[in-house]
Amino acid sequence: MSGRERLSSLDGIRAPVRLPAYRPSDHGVGIVHIGCGAFHRAHQAVYTDDALAQHGGDWRIRGISLRGLDVADALNPQHGLYTLLERDGEGTKARIIGSIAGVIAAARGREAALAALAAPAIRIVSLTVTEKAYGIDRSSGAVMPSHPAIAHDLANPRSPEGALGYIVEALRLRREAGLPAFTVLCCDNLPENGKLIRSGTLDYARRIDPDLARWIEANASFPSTMVDRITPAASERTLVDAEALTGFSDHAAIETEPFSQWVIEDDFVAGRPTWEIGGALLVKDVAPYENMKLRMLNGTHSLIAYAGFLSGYRYVRDAMASPGLTRLVRRHFDAAAATLQPLEGINLRSYAEDLGRRFENPAIAHETYQIAMDGTEKLPQRLLVPAVSALLDGQNIASFAFAAASWMRYCLGRDDQGESYALRDPREEDIRTALSAASDDATAISRALHGLDNLFPDELMASTDWRRAVEMRLERMLRFGMLKTIEDEAASLN
Repeated sequence: MSGRERLSSLDGIRAPVRLPAYRPSDHGVGIVHIGCGAFHRAHQAVYTDDALAQHGGDWRIRGISLRGLDVADALNPQHGLYTLLERDGEGTKARIIGSIAGVIAAARGREAALAALAAPAIRIVSLTVTEKAYGIDRSSGAVMPSHPAIAHDLANPRSPEGALGYIVEALRLRREAGLPAFTVLCCDNLPENGKLIRSGTLDYARRIDPDLARWIEANASFPSTMVDRITPAASERTLVDAEALTGFSDHAAIETEPFSQWVIEDDFVAGRPTWEIGGALLVKDVAPYENMKLRMLNGTHSLIAYAGFLSGYRYVRDAMASPGLTRLVRRHFDAAAATLQPLEGINLRSYAEDLGRRFENPAIAHETYQIAMDGTEKLPQRLLVPAVSALLDGQNIASFAFAAASWMRYCLGRDDQGESYALRDPREEDIRTALSAASDDATAISRALHGLDNLFPDELMASTDWRRAVEMRLERMLRFGMLKTIEDEAASLN
């Protein structure tokens, strides 16, 4: 870092940097957030900053870092202040966020973390810790006793290490002290995340104290959320640009895109900030909005990933510079949107336009190869389930068939120049075994991959129209290469 003065107050920050429209020290802490990484600071903390500016209240955030010291050491000397950079093709805008009051590093002592969670003023405990950190089996909703944190915490419930262990122990302390329960708000990118965390929390609690589990079930709430904002890891350029814009050295600066979305099930047992001020949607059921994101954003991302990677495009933004591929992306937006029901507060055409701009954003370096990984886990919800909807409703299945064929071509593990690559898929060995006798015959490849257990829905397996649509495109990819196939597919839309 440079020798410039460290960011620690709002004094002296030069225009046009946007400052909090409130004095942070005037507001108490009402939220504890576990996992205070870049995404939280670019997303929930920003919505909370907007809510404090408009409606005030004691809703500042106390962060807890369960692993590592870096976030605490970056934010605490700055009194929780940090620079948020929003980047797009028109440049970079800077904003100082004041909603975080500080971060507790649990590695320096779990007592402080538990005390923060059990404090009477805390009404919401939110989390962004990634799916693996919970130790919950997604299919059953039960905890996995073999998970390291779960195993430790079941054996030592008063001295937790994992997220569920901290939450349950904090709720036990609150019950013992005669305090009300709080809302547990999962902000990780998981389908029906509230239901999953509720199920895992209650299962964990039952294993150590059934009475406590019943109290949690009756008194706490676990709303589901849908979150969306691309937030790359901070780089040296992030810190340099933050310093140039603010005039201060900022060890906690982060960068992100202008777009942000948050859909929240409105089920809070002890109140909440007015997050809708910042654009959050408070709804009764998050699931339809998750379907929108999975089918329109994630499904199209997968199409770009496979077709773009095989065309030699390293980043999504590069792939979106291809006129032919861009036309296929727009077609997929329309095809995916046609499988959805109308959503309150959402215009699907405007959402598609936003997605197109995000994919084209030259400031975001999102690798196609990264998005392409774990295809067998991603394809069902992103592409295959909506393909079934389109098929059963008599809609055009061409875009879904093109995306599926692109994935099958990718599964061969070599590009059009013969260069090999790892699939990076949990079923990579199954895929290679299935393809071992398929050679380069489109029908044989399609038959082999359709035959993978628990991947393609029965409706697609039984549809000759679907199989023909996939195999026709896969045959072209094998014969003419991905670039030519994209051009021909796009030309057919005229």
